[in-house]
Amino acid sequence: MTSPTTRKKGLIIRHVPHEGIAGYRAPIEAAGYELDRVDVGDAGFGAVDLVEPDLLIMMGGPMGVYEQDEHPWIACQMRRLARRIDEGRPTLGVCFGAQMMAAAMGARVYRGPAKEVGFHPLDFVDRSSPLRHLAGVPVLHWHGDTFDLPDDVELLASTTAYRHQAFRRGDNILALQFHGEMGLDPRFDEWLRQWPDALAETGGSVEGMRALHRRLGASAVAAGRAMIAEWLAGLS
Repeated sequence: MTSPTTRKKGLIIRHVPHEGIAGYRAPIEAAGYELDRVDVGDAGFGAVDLVEPDLLIMMGGPMGVYEQDEHPWIACQMRRLARRIDEGRPTLGVCFGAQMMAAAMGARVYRGPAKEVGFHPLDFVDRSSPLRHLAGVPVLHWHGDTFDLPDDVELLASTTAYRHQAFRRGDNILALQFHGEMGLDPRFDEWLRQWPDALAETGGSVEGMRALHRRLGASAVAAGRAMIAEWLAGLS
C-alpha cells in the first residue's frame, strides 16, 4: 500500500460546480493519487502551476474554447496546459477538458453538426487501448462542440455524429469527449435542470433521460472506471 509520504498528487480543474470527477474518483484514488481541486473562478487560479501535479484532470463545462472574450481564464489555462502536454505529463481531459487539450496541441475547436446528447455506445473503439472496456457499452454523451485531431495522436473512439470522440498521445495524454464518469452522480439532476433545451433538440425529455440514467448509469460508470484504471496503470 502506498504510504502517505509517497502518495502522488492529482489536481482536478473544475470549470462549473456540477461537472466534477464523479465516477473517475475511485480508480484514481485507488491508483495512489491524493486529489485536490481548483475552480477556474478561484482568485488564485491564474497562479496555479499546472505542470507540477503528477496527474492533471480537466472536467467539462458548457462554454466553448473559442469563447475566450467571455471567459478570459480559457487562454490562461490553455497556455499552461500546453507546457504540461509538451512535457508529456499525465493529463486527462473530459468533454470541454478534451477540447482544451486539442486546442492546446494546436488543433481547431468548433461547433459540431448537431448536439449529441444521450446514452449510446461508441461506434468505433480502439480495442488495443484502455477504451476497450467501453466497447458495446452505452455511455453518456452531452456535447455540441468538436475538434480536429491534433498532430501525433491516435484516434481511439468515434460515433457517427462525432468522429473525434477520444485520442491519446503516447501513454500519458488522454482526451475523452464523452462522459464515462457519469451515471451514478446526483449532480446529473442539475444537468437536466440547466439544459432541458439540449434534450429537446435531440428529441429527448427530462423524464426519458432520467429513466436511461437509472437503467444504464451503473454499467457505464463501471466501464469508465475500468478504462481509467487501465490507463493509469500504463502511465510512463
